Amino acid sequence: MLADWAFAEPAEARPQRTLKVMHTACIGIGSNLASPAGDPESTLAAAAVRLETLGSVVGRSSLYSTEPVGFADQPRFLNAVIALRTELDAHSLLLELLRIEKEFGRDRSAGVRNGPRTLDLDILVYGDERISEPGLEIPHPRMEERDFVVIPLVELASNDRTADMPEIVRKLLRTSPGRSPGQSYAVVPVQSAIWRACPLRDADASGHG
Repeated sequence: MLADWAFAEPAEARPQRTLKVMHTACIGIGSNLASPAGDPESTLAAAAVRLETLGSVVGRSSLYSTEPVGFADQPRFLNAVIALRTELDAHSLLLELLRIEKEFGRDRSAGVRNGPRTLDLDILVYGDERISEPGLEIPHPRMEERDFVVIPLVELASNDRTADMPEIVRKLLRTSPGRSPGQSYAVVPVQSAIWRACPLRDADASGHG
């Protein structure tokens, strides 16, 4: 019988195992029109589950009813922020988010700027990366101006100040203590039977890292 080592592949022929690099992306999620999944509340709940296919959802803010910005003649939005741990690079993540929007009936080419939509998925931050290219700006260039983004983002970050969060989110946590829901009718917390807010957890707790 031949020795076992006779069948061993040369070391250089063996596939090299590489560690996957995981990134924390904060995704703004919103809706004010019904989609194939149902009303906006059902749409956001279903979209959050769909995002699990892109990585691991490690945090969800509460759900908020928010006033439209930039185009007033439309229904109020439901908004939230989701923290996603993913191995996708920023460009691949954007393409996947656009694909998910289409699954929920969104056609960006046909919509009115700042108008109503079945589903909106925006990359707010992607780790500490800064990208400025046509079609992709990270961090999101207007997020610090918008309470419907800042309030759920700060809520998510404040749940666990020791968790791994991008520096820009930590900055918002330090500089935006006065921006809280319920101070005006613009951003109002919503109680939901189907949306599950969950505190941010670190990479080890999510099974990655």
